[in-house]
Amino acid sequence: MTEPIAFPAAPEAWLAFATTRADERLAQVDEAVTALKDGTSRSALEILQLWNDLQIALRSAHSEAEVLAEVHPERAVREGAESRTAATQAKDAELMTDAELAAVFAAADATGLDADAARLIKRIRRDFRRGGADRDAETRERVRELAARETELGVAFARSIREGRREIRVAPDDLAGLPADFLADRPVGDDGLVAVSTDNLDVMAVMTYAHDRGTRTALRIARSELAWPENDPVLAELLHVRQQHAELLGYASWADYETEDRMAGSSARVASFLAEVDEATRAAADAEYDLLLARLREDVPDATEVTNADLHYLLARLHEERFAVDAQEVRRHLHVERVLGGLLSTTGRLFDIEYVPVVVPTWHEDVRSYDVVRAGTRIGRIHLDLHPREGKFNHAACFPLAPGVRGRVLPEAALVCNFPRGLMEHREVQTFFHEFGHLVHDILGGDQEWAPLSGVATEWDFVEAPSQMLEEWVWDAEVLAPFATDESGVPIPADLVERMREAEAFGRALLTRTQLGHARVSYHLHMDRPADLAAATDHWYRTSTPVRTLPGTHSYASFGHLTGYGSCYYTYQWSLVIARDLLTGFAGLLDEESASRYRREILEPGGRRDAADLVEAFLGRPFTVDAYREWMGSPGA
Repeated sequence: MTEPIAFPAAPEAWLAFATTRADERLAQVDEAVTALKDGTSRSALEILQLWNDLQIALRSAHSEAEVLAEVHPERAVREGAESRTAATQAKDAELMTDAELAAVFAAADATGLDADAARLIKRIRRDFRRGGADRDAETRERVRELAARETELGVAFARSIREGRREIRVAPDDLAGLPADFLADRPVGDDGLVAVSTDNLDVMAVMTYAHDRGTRTALRIARSELAWPENDPVLAELLHVRQQHAELLGYASWADYETEDRMAGSSARVASFLAEVDEATRAAADAEYDLLLARLREDVPDATEVTNADLHYLLARLHEERFAVDAQEVRRHLHVERVLGGLLSTTGRLFDIEYVPVVVPTWHEDVRSYDVVRAGTRIGRIHLDLHPREGKFNHAACFPLAPGVRGRVLPEAALVCNFPRGLMEHREVQTFFHEFGHLVHDILGGDQEWAPLSGVATEWDFVEAPSQMLEEWVWDAEVLAPFATDESGVPIPADLVERMREAEAFGRALLTRTQLGHARVSYHLHMDRPADLAAATDHWYRTSTPVRTLPGTHSYASFGHLTGYGSCYYTYQWSLVIARDLLTGFAGLLDEESASRYRREILEPGGRRDAADLVEAFLGRPFTVDAYREWMGSPGA
C-alpha cells in the first residue's frame, strides 16, 4: 500500500527536509539517467519504466520544494526550498537537452506498447525536440543557461510579490462601510490611525465596502506597487531570456513555443481567440460601464471615469440597489468552517469520496490534512492551508505534492489560500470551490501507471475548466442550504440566492474584459517585449476595458501569473468556454449519475487522452462556444 509523505515533527528538521530530501531525489534522477545511457539493450517498455522512476523522483522533489518555498513560516526553509526548486528545473532542462538520452528514446521500438505507453513515448520524443536535444552542443548548452536564468528570474519575481507586503494608515472614518468584524480585527493605533495591508483579505474588503474613494485608491495603488520597482528589471530580463530561448529552438516567439503543445496550438490562434472574447463582451461591457459611471457620479459629481479602485465597490452598490443583494447579509451565512464542511460534503457526494481528517505533522499549525477515501481505501491525501500569515504565498492556488502512480506513489496535494477565519465573501467561497476543483482533479486523476500522465496532466489551456465549472455550485440554493447558514442555523434564503444569480450577471461582461486585459498583457508583453513596461501594460488595459487602471502604477510587477502562465493567461477564458459547455452535460448540479460520468470521463483519465477527446467523451460531441455566449448574453447565443 502506498504511503503519504511523512513531514518532519521537529521544527529543526524542516531545513534538511527541504534540501537534503530534494538532493537525494536528484541523485536518483542521475542514477536513472546513467542506467538509461549504459548501452544495455532494453525494450521500449523497460526504457519507459526507468523514465518513470526518474520522473517520480524529479516531480516529487520539485513539488515538495515548490510548496515549502511558498508556505513555510521560516525564511531559511523557504530559501533552501527555493534553491531546490531551481535545481529541479535546471535538472529538467539538462535532461531535455541530453542528445544521448534523446537517442535512446528515438531508437526504442514502440511496437506493441499499450495506448498509454505509446502516448507517453510520443510525448517524451516531442519534449526532447522542444527541449533542444536535437540541436548542436553549443546550442544545447546555451538553452540550458537560458533555462537556468529563467528559473532564477521566476523565483525572484515570485519572492518579491510574496514578501512585498505594504500597509497604508487611514483614519477610522475613512473605513466607513467596512464590516464590523473587519474593523474589530484592526484596532486604532497610538497615532489614531488604522493599518490596512495589501493582503488579499484587506484589499477585497476595502474595494468592496469602503465608501471613501480616496481610501480605495490609496490601497489599490499600494497593492499595484508591492513588487515595484524590484520586479521591473526582473520582468524585462525574463521576457528577453524567453525570447532568446524560443528563437534558439526555431520559434518566432515565446508564445509560439508555449502554445505548440496546448489546445490553441499557436500564438495566432491565441490572438484570434482574444478577438472573439472582445467581440462577445464589448457591447454589454460598455452598457454596464455607463451605469457604473452614473452611479459613481452620485457620490462624486465631477467624476469622469471609473477606475479599478471603483469597480468592485460600484458593482456591490448596484447589486444592492438594483437586485436587493446586500453583500454583508450574504456573508452572514458564509462562515469559513461551515463553508469548508459544505465543500467537503458536496464534492464527496459528487465524486463518491470521503475526506477523513488525519492528525499528522505539517509545515504550520493552521494546516488541516485529510485522507481521501473511496470504499474504505485511501486514494490520496490533501492538505488545506487556508489562512494568511507573513511570508506565505498571498493568493489562492493548488500545489501538487506527489504524482500519483498506481501501487507506488499516493497522490498528494496542498490547497494554499488566504481566507478569513470567520465570515467569507461569496466570491471567496467561489474561489474556494474553484481551487478545490484543482485539488480533486489532482487526486482523482492520480491513479495512473505513468507519472507524466498523472493528475492535472492535460493541455495547460484546459486545466482551469474543471475548476471553473465547479464554481457554478456556489450559485445554487439547494447546494448552499446545508452549509450557508447564519449563526442560528437558518439557511440562506433561496430568493436571496436567486437575486445573487441575477446580480452576478450584471457586471459579468465588464469583469470579463478585465480578464481580457490580463490576457492581452500576458500575451503582448511576451510578443512585443516593450522597452516601457508600464506604458505597454496601460495600453493593453485601455484597449481591453473602459475601467481605467490608476495612472502611474505598475501592476505588471505583481502579476504573479507572468511566471507560471507566461504568455498564456488566455487560458482562463479558453477554459471557461469549455467549462460552460461541460455544465450542459449535467442533468442537475447534484445529479449523481452525471457527476459519476464526469468523474470517469474528465477527471480520472489524468493526461491519458487529449482534452478535446475528454470533453467529447463526456458531452457526446465536440465542445462549442454556444454555452459561453449564452451565459455572456452576447449576440449569436
